[in-house]
Amino acid sequence: MKQPPLLAKLNIFDATLLVIGSVIGSGIFLTSGIIAHSLPSASWILLVWILGAVLSLFGGLTLAELGAMMPEAGGQYVYLRAAYGPSAGFMFGWTTFLITQTGGIAALAVGFAEYLAHFFPQLSLSHAICTWQGIIISSGQLVAVIAILVLTLINYYGIRSGSTVQNIFTILKILAIAALLFAGLFATSHVSTEIPKADSNPLPTGSALFAAIGVALIAVLWTFDGWYSVNAVASEIKSPGKNLPLSLILGISFIGIIYLLINTFYLRALPIDEMAGVVRIGEKAATSMFGMSAGSALAALILISILGCLSATILFGPRIYYAMAKDGLFFKSFATVHKKHHSPSIAIVWQGIWSSILCLSGSYEQLYTYVIFATLIFFMASALAVFILRRKIPDAPRPYRVWGYPAVPILFGLSMLFIAVNSLLEKPVESLIGIFIILIGLPVYWYWQRNDQKREQ
Repeated sequence: MKQPPLLAKLNIFDATLLVIGSVIGSGIFLTSGIIAHSLPSASWILLVWILGAVLSLFGGLTLAELGAMMPEAGGQYVYLRAAYGPSAGFMFGWTTFLITQTGGIAALAVGFAEYLAHFFPQLSLSHAICTWQGIIISSGQLVAVIAILVLTLINYYGIRSGSTVQNIFTILKILAIAALLFAGLFATSHVSTEIPKADSNPLPTGSALFAAIGVALIAVLWTFDGWYSVNAVASEIKSPGKNLPLSLILGISFIGIIYLLINTFYLRALPIDEMAGVVRIGEKAATSMFGMSAGSALAALILISILGCLSATILFGPRIYYAMAKDGLFFKSFATVHKKHHSPSIAIVWQGIWSSILCLSGSYEQLYTYVIFATLIFFMASALAVFILRRKIPDAPRPYRVWGYPAVPILFGLSMLFIAVNSLLEKPVESLIGIFIILIGLPVYWYWQRNDQKREQ
């Protein structure tokens, strides 16, 4: 039976807010203290954030060409399939459903529950309410699951429904961050201008400095993660040849500016030695600048920010599984499009179910660390795909071509290689386990490919 199509209902405003909403979650309020520990220098902290923004923009420009050329649902799955064959696309989609997307959703939902417990302590992750099969389930985990299921239901009702809710959260978080930054400009800085007599955590030099930059860049790029969301919904964007590249450029540039301003706020609020190693850096900086009452205000801001990011992440993931299912490389039902709402309804529902299971099991965080190395490999492959597809299908319509070609995709790909190698050296066990998880997908791919061939006979 012929499936109804996914409808192009997103304009440039929707697409740009999707990019922003998919990226700005809790990361910017948590990572700068960790970066300050590796790079205890204000200039280096700002420089590594600028570098992360530039690399993310280079990635956006690179994937913009591929997205404008192939404006289909699925994003990187589609590009890797076209450049390297269906097995490469499947390995990306397999990892995305199994861990990357669903684990990210679980992490965001648990983060939401954690900050909600600031206002309602009885909903904390430490407040156990039952035990099942040896797994302790807390009230915070149930809050996280409820958040996932509610936003899954909203996205089930179509791209317009999901995008509208996501837009509201994104606008609210932008306004809240703007208020924080505006207030910070007029607040008295608590950072001493005197030169410290001794540096308890000196800046590394030589090869150690490059290693520290690599570690810091992983944290920065994790905070920028999600900008590629708009590629996954390309078939639902009006005039994707123009609006998809523009949304990536506008969205990533805006995020880069916001992140730089927030880090400037941190540096005004706290000296480097007080930033180093602090996980909840946003809360500490706001409290230092505005007093204890600022903690609740920042917790509310982070709640809105996480909820918006969660909404956006739930929105774009199912389009990847839908594209795989259409190619016969995933569960056939995942290709189902709702007759009335024109959403990949089954893919949306199962993403919500698997994310909830990961959430309740508590295993998402460890699994997520395993695939960081793998995601870098997929980005490298996507950068190289620009060159492969220009040779493979030179006459394909390309409404947008990468600015600065070939330098931009080369620099993006090489930077991903540098960070991947550094990750492999710094965390060899986690990186190798991540590769193993991906390779487990090969027999699964062969199974689906064989079944698809049988159906065609």
